[in-house]
Amino acid sequence: MRLRKAARVILVGAPGVGKGTQSERLLRRFPQLSSISSGDLLRHNVKQRTPLGIKVESTMKTGGLVSDDLILRLISNELNQRGWLFAGHPSANVITLASSDVSATGSQAIDDTAEVEAFISSPVHARGGSVEPRPSDDPSASFLLDGFPRTALQADRLDEIVPINLAVSIKTPLDVIMERISGRWVHEPSGRVYNTTFHAPKVPGIDDVTGEPLVRRADDKDEIYRARFQKFQETSEPLLEHYARKGVLWEVEGMSSDEISPKLFAEFERRFV
Repeated sequence: MRLRKAARVILVGAPGVGKGTQSERLLRRFPQLSSISSGDLLRHNVKQRTPLGIKVESTMKTGGLVSDDLILRLISNELNQRGWLFAGHPSANVITLASSDVSATGSQAIDDTAEVEAFISSPVHARGGSVEPRPSDDPSASFLLDGFPRTALQADRLDEIVPINLAVSIKTPLDVIMERISGRWVHEPSGRVYNTTFHAPKVPGIDDVTGEPLVRRADDKDEIYRARFQKFQETSEPLLEHYARKGVLWEVEGMSSDEISPKLFAEFERRFV
């Protein structure tokens, strides 16, 4: 199904609510839609041993958090490389951070720590700078942003680069989610997720593709999940309020992904098709 304008979308929901399932279904239904994951961008740079990846890896190994500034610059750079964000100035080159999807023609790769620092402090990305980024309205510049923003402050910062035009709040009762995650098993190397109630592996406890054993996530334990759910409630409320004030928040409720998907498709088509 073809889009008529750019969709810039985030999905907000408690862990286990089915955001990944809805993302996959949206991507299949709307071929112009792409997925941009802040985690994937970070992991790719770590895997490729780029200067940025080394910097991020050292931060993570010491238990630190990757700064919002760095995540924002990763996202901004990715959009620049794809041609979806225009900085509005005559700079000839875009500094790349080894994007997993696109290599911009004529772009300049970062090859030392000094250039990483220059990238982080670049006026193209600087908060309150003279350059005002402008997102593309072309339908091909449509994306689902995964992993960011998670707080109202992050959303406010993201607005300065690329304003989200649909924030979907997915809601399912806590007891239903608890029952769902109690049957969840994962193949850690690939991230494939199974569920004994609605997406069981062909052989119990074994990954369909590799034949390797499946495991339970440590944070799927009842007491740990309830703490995660409480933390999500605390951080998501101001985030949703932020997008409600922007007029782009849409809420959907359902007991299952199959109940939610048709509602989500209809709203998506109403806004973008």
